[in-house]
Amino acid sequence: MSPLRFLFASDSFKGSLTSGRAAELLNRAAKDVFGKIEYTSLPVADGGEGTVAAVIAAEGGEWMEANVHGPLMEPVMARYGRLDASRAIIEMAAASGLTLVPEVQRNPLLTSTYGTGEMILDALNRGFTDISIAIGGSATNDGGMGCARALGARFLDSGGNELEGRGQDLEKVISIDVSHLDSRLADAKITVMCDVKNPLCGENGATYTYGKQKGATPEMQERLEAGMRNYRDVIRAAFGVDPDSIEGAGAAGGLGTALRVFLGGEMKSGIETVLDLIDFDARLEGVDVVVTGEGRADRQSVHGKVMQGIGTRAAKHGVVAVGLCGSLGEGAELIYDYGIQSLMTTVNAPMTLEEAMARTEELYYAAAVRMFRLLNAGMALGSAR
Repeated sequence: MSPLRFLFASDSFKGSLTSGRAAELLNRAAKDVFGKIEYTSLPVADGGEGTVAAVIAAEGGEWMEANVHGPLMEPVMARYGRLDASRAIIEMAAASGLTLVPEVQRNPLLTSTYGTGEMILDALNRGFTDISIAIGGSATNDGGMGCARALGARFLDSGGNELEGRGQDLEKVISIDVSHLDSRLADAKITVMCDVKNPLCGENGATYTYGKQKGATPEMQERLEAGMRNYRDVIRAAFGVDPDSIEGAGAAGGLGTALRVFLGGEMKSGIETVLDLIDFDARLEGVDVVVTGEGRADRQSVHGKVMQGIGTRAAKHGVVAVGLCGSLGEGAELIYDYGIQSLMTTVNAPMTLEEAMARTEELYYAAAVRMFRLLNAGMALGSAR
């Protein structure tokens, strides 16, 4: 009888366990229960923090560096991923992320996505024609003007002066000139990794949903929202497109709008993009069991998270998929509708979060053994029948 073939594809447990270390512990536990096994390990992410690193590791890619401008136009060395001669993957947070701005300086009236545009420009200069962009974690609320400006678009005020492309410029935009937008974009495939549905404006738009966490006071939010409505109206008139009708247009402070309207980007789920980039379906061939997981499973797990994506793909190929998570919250059982056949938590007794995180590896390994013993019992039952 041939050994069981496993695919270990867990998200990281933020702050306590990497995807790679989880795979090592799963391998040890599986061997303890089944004896000889075969396994493949895949780091995965859902389009949020760590996505580029995970895809580079899975595809054997390499890091690229670009000197760009940060959210406050300060010099930043941003890194992105090269997957092969044509494909690159970028996290906008590397150039325009909230973590780049000290808390006392956070002010979305002043921040810009210009550096994200410079990263895209660097990728074009290196010959990449298939660029995936993860747009979470932004410090910006500029509607993506800065990004588009770095690629040749011009945003003009009533006096015909070119605007810098910061949040405070939204209210000043009178016209948009894209005649000098980098011509290589027309032949490039731009995939926007975005799981939020927010429109550009309104109660659920970029400003009122995310502005506060970027440092906006209520007064700033009112000004930014008025500016965003002005920006939206200029886009409507000039391009015949209503950003409020585009799901995800408000993502990353409106960067979704610029990437979709000016660059022709395609909005796509983060986990689906990652799984396509690493050719996940092909990696399922010959696999008996997929083990996935994340730090906490709850009702959010079925909204573009790792387990949902992996479970759905596994089910399509008739492969058993199970989840091992740090904790289970309200709504975790919803994941069963997406190909995950069983869930197990690492916590085996009442304990504080601090204790659970301090004992992560010990608890994860012990839970993996329990999970594999249950799988083994199920296999024995199936054989007996």
